[in-house]
Formats: sequence, C-alpha cells, structure tokens
Amino acid sequence: MSSTPALEESLYAAARKIYPREISGRFARRRTAAAWALLGIFYVLPWLRWNARQAVLFDLPARKFYVFGLVMWPQDFIFLTALLIIAALSLFFFTAIGGRLWCGYACPQTVWTEVFLWMERVTEGDRSERMKLDRGRWSARKLGRKLAKQLLWLSFSAWTGLTFVGYFTPITLLAHELVPLTLGPWESFWALFYGAATYGNAGYLREQVCKYMCPYARFQSAMFDRDTLIITYDGTRGEPRGSRRRGSDARAQGLGDCIDCTWCVQVCPTGIDIREGLQYECIACAACIDACDAVMDRMGSPRGLIRYSTQNALDGQPSHLLRPRIVLYGALLGALIVAFTLGLWLREPLALDAIRDRNALYRRLDDGRIENVYDVKILNKTEHEHRFELRVSGAGALSLDPDPAVFSVGSGEVLPVAVRVRRAPYDPHGSQDIRFEVRAQDAPQLHAATRARFIAPRE
Repeated sequence: MSSTPALEESLYAAARKIYPREISGRFARRRTAAAWALLGIFYVLPWLRWNARQAVLFDLPARKFYVFGLVMWPQDFIFLTALLIIAALSLFFFTAIGGRLWCGYACPQTVWTEVFLWMERVTEGDRSERMKLDRGRWSARKLGRKLAKQLLWLSFSAWTGLTFVGYFTPITLLAHELVPLTLGPWESFWALFYGAATYGNAGYLREQVCKYMCPYARFQSAMFDRDTLIITYDGTRGEPRGSRRRGSDARAQGLGDCIDCTWCVQVCPTGIDIREGLQYECIACAACIDACDAVMDRMGSPRGLIRYSTQNALDGQPSHLLRPRIVLYGALLGALIVAFTLGLWLREPLALDAIRDRNALYRRLDDGRIENVYDVKILNKTEHEHRFELRVSGAGALSLDPDPAVFSVGSGEVLPVAVRVRRAPYDPHGSQDIRFEVRAQDAPQLHAATRARFIAPRE
C-alpha cells in the first residue's frame, strides 16, 4: 500500500525586507511638500496659543474641546459626528476620482515611513549601501551606523508620542514635567504607547501595515470604476521588454519602450511590480512614474510609459469625470459641509438649563407664597468672562431668590446655582410653565432661555 508524503505549507510568507530606492521628480516633490505640511501641522499645532491657552486641546477630564476660538462641549458631539461623516465621504469621493491619493500623500503611515526612511538613508546610505551593510558581517562601522539609526528613530518616536499626548494634556505642562520625570501615569502610558506604535509601524512594519493591516486596501475596489484615475503601465507600448543601447531603434529590434531596468520596482515602497497590473498593495505614491520618466529621458523616449490613467483610456475609450457616483458623492459632501458650516456659525455661545428640585413638589412660606427650588446651570461657551443676570417670567407675580440674580461665569465654564422661584398661591391656580432667561450685562446680545415647570396646589 503506497503512501503519499504529506505536503507542508506555511500559512504565512516570510517578510522580505524592502529597500526603496530614492528618486526625485515632480511627484516626489509633491509627496515631500505634503509630508512637510502635515508633519508641521502635527508638531507645531499643540504649541500655538490662543487667548492665553493652548489653541487646540482636547481636555477629556473637563469634557471640553478647544479649537482656536471654539469651545466644544459634550452637547456639541453632533459636530464631531458630522466631521467624521464628512471625512469618510471625502475619502469615497476622492478615491472614486483619483484612486488612492490618501494613501500615497496624506496617510500617517506613509508620511511617517518617509521620515524613517530618510533617517535610514542619512545613517546607512543609499539603497545599495543599505543592502550591502545588511548582508555584511558585524563590525564597528556597521554597529555604529545601526546605533545611530536607532537613536534617531527612538528620539523621533518619543517626540511623536509626547506631541500626541500634548493634544490631550497641555503640552507646556508635559514639557515641564518631562525633565524631572514627573509625568502622570496616563500621560506616560500613552506617550510610550504612541511612540512605540510609531517606531514599530514606520520603522519595521512599513509596507506590511499597508498590505495586511489596513482595511482600506481591501475595499478600495468597491470605490473604483473604469474612469477612476490609477497608476498603470502601458503594456502595449512597453512590451516586449528588453535592454538596448541608448538611441537605438527599439522597434527595429522587436522591443517595446521598457528596457527592463526594474527601477519602477526598486523605488516602490511596497515592493510590487506595477508592470504586472493594478494591485491592492499599490498606494499610488507615483514613485514608479518618476523613476520611469527619468529612464525614458535618458533613453530619449517619450514619458508616460507608467502614468496616471484610467482603464477606459487604456482601452481606447473616452473617460468621464462626471458620472453618477461622483455626482452623488459630491452632492452629499457639499450638503454636509454647508450644514456643518452653518451649524458652527449658528451655534449658540451660551446655554442655560434649569431642573426643578425633586425632593419636594413645593414649599409654602409663612406669608402664604409658594416656593419651588431649581438647579440652574449657566454654560459660557465664549472666550471671555461675563456677568450674567438671571430672570424668570410667567403668569402671575414671580420673584427670584437671590435678587438680583447676577453671576460671573468664566470662559468655557459651567456655573451651577440654586435659585428659588416664589409666587402667590392662587395666582394663577395650580401649576404652570415658567421661563428662565439669562443675559450678559456687558453684552446684551448674549442671551439664552429655557422653560421649566412650577408646581403649586390647585386649592
């Protein structure tokens, strides 16, 4: 009885280290400019000041979000929800038009990986030097270069983690607590966690995050159509591949324009060969376009062998920018942006809330009047302190205690006060609705109102 040897197959392929080649060109310059802009915003924003406070601060313990002149409260959660919906819809809209532009130019993984690659080039050299260094034996020179790279990586990661925490705890406070090592436990945990995530993702995992961890690569095909702009290789023009001398007639040799130099593969940060067609690993960074254009310039051939194009254009059919999904995404996105802007513009800078004390329905005073107690909260969402006067109105003669009811409320503060409303027992009969109104004495246009229920006996 014959037996067939069992076939063993690994479920996971060993990760092959990718050494992206440095390339210059129009798209490389755009990526660099985008990286500088985004990194500048991330690292500089926490240090900006606005009215003697941090301009952008998400103060979770106080449940207040400061965004320059805006002070957002839990009641303003709808704005955060709308902003997230706008971001998601923007991703759909721009992906349907231009493919994975987000991945290639603005994704944090891409931006931070570019920084870590730059540090690697500074300490270990260009692509060939790095490959030779890794293959070689350990020596004092290799150890020195590796340690220098690790020092840069760790320093940059620690700075990144501290900056991230600086959006939730005032960064000036973090800076003062960092030197004597008196950071709180939560600040220390999140600074170390985010720094470690930056170090691991951008330093070691790199393209593995894009290929295996990011869900966007998996569902991007649902947003693509034949008119979506993608990076593609013109196989009709480029094939068959083959090397040749500069200035020689490729067509006479039965060759296409591709000289099979593999530069497009060497510069790819995810290590794919764009000549094999569109692949989900492609992040649309356009490094292969810069590389191929440089080779075509040297060979005296026209640029565009690898270029941005659409599937329809490659098949010789007209491309359409305006199509149903673009119109739908654009209309929804425009409507949401307008609604979000109007909501912020019309957002009330003052809020008032009044809740009747439920421990007792009412209390009868010695002079026969009926008294209700209310817990009133005045929320000042402005950037300045104001003195507010509280008033009550309704049927009958209503009075407030204290009188006058004037309170000072600081910027971004909630002032809880207990007030008593009194009226004659049968003026009118029974319970009634009353109206509280608060108005700033130094800014009469700043006012708010709310309704409450006054409880009184019917007889």
